[in-house]
Amino acid sequence: MEENQNIPAEEVQPIVEQTPAKEATTAAKAAPQDDFDWDAYEKGDILTSQSKAELEKIYDNTLSAIKDKEVVEGTVISINKREVVVNVGYKSDGIVPMSEFRYNPDLKVGDKVEVYIESQEDKKGQLLLSHKQARATRAWDRINNALETQEIVKGFVKCRTKGGMIVDVFGIEAFLPGSQIDVKPIRDYDIFVGKTMEFKVVKINHEYKNVVVSHKALIEAELEQQKKEIIGKLQKGQVLEGTVKNVTSYGVFIDLGGVDGLIHITDLSWGRVTHPEEIVKLDDKINVVILDFDDEKKRIALGLKQLSAHPWDALDANLKVGDKVKGKVVVIADYGAFVEIAPGVEGLIHVSEMSWSQHLRSAQDFLKVGDDVEAIILTLDREERKMSLGIKQLKSDPWEDIETRYPVGSQHTAKVRNFTNFGVFVEIEEGVDGLIHISDLSWTKKVKHPSEFTQIGSDIEVVVLEIDKDNRRLSLGHKQLEENPWDQFETLFKVDSVHDGVVVEILDKGAVIMLPYGVEGFATPKHLIKEDGSQAQVDEKLPFKVIEFNKDAKRIILSHSRVYEDTTKKAEKTDSDAPAKKTTKRAKKEEALPSTSMEKTTLGDIQSLADLKDQMDAAAESKANKAEEKPKKTSKKAEEKVEEAPAEKKTTKAKKTEEKDEAQTEA
Repeated sequence: MEENQNIPAEEVQPIVEQTPAKEATTAAKAAPQDDFDWDAYEKGDILTSQSKAELEKIYDNTLSAIKDKEVVEGTVISINKREVVVNVGYKSDGIVPMSEFRYNPDLKVGDKVEVYIESQEDKKGQLLLSHKQARATRAWDRINNALETQEIVKGFVKCRTKGGMIVDVFGIEAFLPGSQIDVKPIRDYDIFVGKTMEFKVVKINHEYKNVVVSHKALIEAELEQQKKEIIGKLQKGQVLEGTVKNVTSYGVFIDLGGVDGLIHITDLSWGRVTHPEEIVKLDDKINVVILDFDDEKKRIALGLKQLSAHPWDALDANLKVGDKVKGKVVVIADYGAFVEIAPGVEGLIHVSEMSWSQHLRSAQDFLKVGDDVEAIILTLDREERKMSLGIKQLKSDPWEDIETRYPVGSQHTAKVRNFTNFGVFVEIEEGVDGLIHISDLSWTKKVKHPSEFTQIGSDIEVVVLEIDKDNRRLSLGHKQLEENPWDQFETLFKVDSVHDGVVVEILDKGAVIMLPYGVEGFATPKHLIKEDGSQAQVDEKLPFKVIEFNKDAKRIILSHSRVYEDTTKKAEKTDSDAPAKKTTKRAKKEEALPSTSMEKTTLGDIQSLADLKDQMDAAAESKANKAEEKPKKTSKKAEEKVEEAPAEKKTTKAKKTEEKDEAQTEA
């Protein structure tokens, strides 16, 4: 009773009330057992052999039979920052490092996980488990199964690599391409590192143990359904709000909330657009109008410029042909330049309207992109929205007063612009062109091609020969700056005259010979043979005889072989002429003697001869006296004749005296 005095009253009452029940229970338990082994109880062994067998059976059924190096399933019973405690039904629980569950941040107590039995007992008697090894052991089976069944798997993004990411899936490193991360282009891959995401296995290379996964495939399946719903509600002309998803050189992709549409570069603005980035930027929210869509291909064509009025509709109504406008060159081509005079309103300046010159040129010679220009409206078609412009009209036409500024016979300096086989095209000033025919380049030189005489871009002096105003052409000459030297050449290079010449060119039909005063002649091959039988060579200087001179054709035909051939013929003629004369005189004398001796002479004949002799002697003396009195004004040849004359007479007289003496002797 003394012990219960210190017990509070509220606690005493329940004890008192429960005493009968406890006593009954105690009495029931305290009933004596007939077969109780008091000896075993004293030794501490209170179990009978039968109860031991039952307890061992129950214990064996409670514990799992596990073996080393096998994979079993366990239950997470505890988690902390460093370790995860897993119950595999063994006599002790196993511990797995928390780092092996890094791929699964949602792990919680009660989750079922697979573990690999590394050892049933370590030195400390601890069960050693590994979740990583378990995953690796069964990973390839699960990966292959996931590919076949299209199962969605979880993976941990470990790091970034070239072209994508490395993902840990079932303990295997799989590759996630950058294009398979999301349906929209990803500009920053680093934001995904360290995250756990869901994937689909899309490819396995068993030979190289490569696995490719995709997160985009999961999104596309959802978006496909959304696209069908969105496209089913679309209408042409409908205006929607979208986000700039991607910008390319040919257009802009717009996200319309699950479906993409394209604004082509030509539909961004009424004006010229070099690159879409000039109009929009990434992630911009803009309103677009639906131009067209394809239900089957799920393509949507969008427009931005269609939300504003066309600039041609707002063009000044008073603008007309002949007005002067200002603009900026936006596009340049060989055939012309496009000038924007207002946003979306362009006019073409054809290259032929850039200069009065008729030379074929490119528009780049006059303008470049970005130039501010003034121009005159040449044509204007508001319905077709076309306009042609000209800038040469800002200057006066140089051909309006061409006769006054460039009269026939006037001399000018021109610039060589182009060559043809028949002449040289030159430009005196911009828009004033002329042709120098090849025959009007030089009086003396035979020009085969104008490039031999001048070169493109050089200046040349010209004389206006003729004006063709209708065709806007001038006939010009260069040789007319000097007098025609062929009038003097006619007296200088007469036929049979000999001149020194240099062989400048050898052709198939002959050779070109350079004569004095820059005159060219021509010699055929047979007239180029030298005295020793060899052929004349280029740059060889030889005497040439003129065998033909044609003033009208400006042609001189020469011969070198004639020079020495004529000299040889003269020498031969001189040598043959002297013996011939002597032979003739001797023959005459021989003929005279026989005839005299053979003739029969009479006394009458002899007397007549004597009288004739006297008359001849008297005449000879008279002539001799007259010759001495006259002054000697005759030439050397005349003196020789005078000296020869008496000699001849004297010879005749002697002959007659001899004949007379012979006649007397015979008589």
